[in-house]
Amino acid sequence: MVEGSRNLLAVATLAAALLAAAPRADAVPSFARQTGMACEACHTVFPELTHFGRVFKANGYVLSNLKHVRDVSGKKEQLLDLAQMPPLSIMAMISYADMKHTVPDLANAGAPGVAQNGTAGFPQQLSLFYAGEIAPHFGAQFQLTYSQASGSFGIDNSDLRFADMALLPDNGTLTYGLSLNNNPTVQDLWNSTPAWGFPYAASNATVSPLAAAAINGPFAQSVAGLTGYLFWNESLYAEAGGYRSAKQGSTNQLTGGAGPLDGTSDNVLQGLAPYWRVGYEYNWDRHSLEVGLYGFDVKVFPGAASGTPLKGPTNRFNDVAEDLQYEFVGDEHIFSVAGTRIHESMTLDASAATGASVNRSNTLTTNELHATYYYRRHIGGTVAYFSTTGSSDTGLYPATPPGAAGVVTSANGSPDTRGWITEVNYLPWLNVKVSAQYTWYSKFNGGSSNYDGVGRNASDNNTFFLLLWFAY
Repeated sequence: MVEGSRNLLAVATLAAALLAAAPRADAVPSFARQTGMACEACHTVFPELTHFGRVFKANGYVLSNLKHVRDVSGKKEQLLDLAQMPPLSIMAMISYADMKHTVPDLANAGAPGVAQNGTAGFPQQLSLFYAGEIAPHFGAQFQLTYSQASGSFGIDNSDLRFADMALLPDNGTLTYGLSLNNNPTVQDLWNSTPAWGFPYAASNATVSPLAAAAINGPFAQSVAGLTGYLFWNESLYAEAGGYRSAKQGSTNQLTGGAGPLDGTSDNVLQGLAPYWRVGYEYNWDRHSLEVGLYGFDVKVFPGAASGTPLKGPTNRFNDVAEDLQYEFVGDEHIFSVAGTRIHESMTLDASAATGASVNRSNTLTTNELHATYYYRRHIGGTVAYFSTTGSSDTGLYPATPPGAAGVVTSANGSPDTRGWITEVNYLPWLNVKVSAQYTWYSKFNGGSSNYDGVGRNASDNNTFFLLLWFAY
């Protein structure tokens, strides 16, 4: 396989991975059963959390109003605290997506046509949750998902927590805990960071841009991380920890088991990848405002993506981000604004050595901002803006090879993409939502018109997405 084709294959694989890791609407009714509270106690409108919801999450998902089976030792030590009702929930997404102009049909390479436009997902996604208290001070949100894209079940966003609280001398509180999770920022308390940021649901039948920051999806469900956190007076939050590769569906050819990882795996982390987070939330009346910083620093062996073993030079992605979130929660009106800016510095020693990138150093900046309004938690909508800009690199963002179809390519080697998302929602009940969403691109992979060099415009990737979401 020639180098250009190998690079294009790697890019297409990455794009598919980003689609599979699209954000999902994950409000879990088992929490409502466990606490005896309606969904609105923890959510403005799912999955966005209220201040109480953030405190519930920080304290390990353990607040309960259920009857329990308990056991203590002769020394009054608690040995068992088990809810009589298992904290299980199901969630389903049924969808329909339609692109402005469909993509080429590559089934017949000699005379390619166009793929069928309009993709139905029944279901697009079906999830089973174990969500709630496991033991004293220990709880989880663990998700198993069937995806239409893969046609199989797999581990989805999951977060296991140990947490406790200390009373301080000045009548303040200090919540402290540990999170074991599989997606950087999935443990975060706010909806301004990537894992729980808008859009909360998206079609898996659309075209994704070439570029995404390391913290913004590429390592979701393929890592395992342990972080420790402090939450002082339900206001000041600090967290730090690290991640290791935890590939799903990977088999070592010698051991026949899941590991150790070798050069047949793509994008394997070298050692421990640090993660950190600080945030401050101020609450008054029915308002709350959070501002914060977070970051992720990874060194990666490209592995199978470049045909090299897991040794030698690596690619480094250092992400530093700012975020903010404002909420107003009234009896009839709910309004929120959230956004983030992620700046990524790349040092591509491994890719430059194999010709997979032209530059040894690149940058990438992502900006996302959304505003949401709901009336009586039944009717509402969101308007969002997104933008990605970065260094041009014809190796990292390759052009379409001669005679090939384009779409997921860049004629000028630029990752620049921007656009808008509008969404209208109707909730007949708090656990059922009907959404109509439209994504509009003004720029895609470096261009507004003919961005792939074979005639496709950015607006051709505009997508209408209709969704029925429900959970029980």
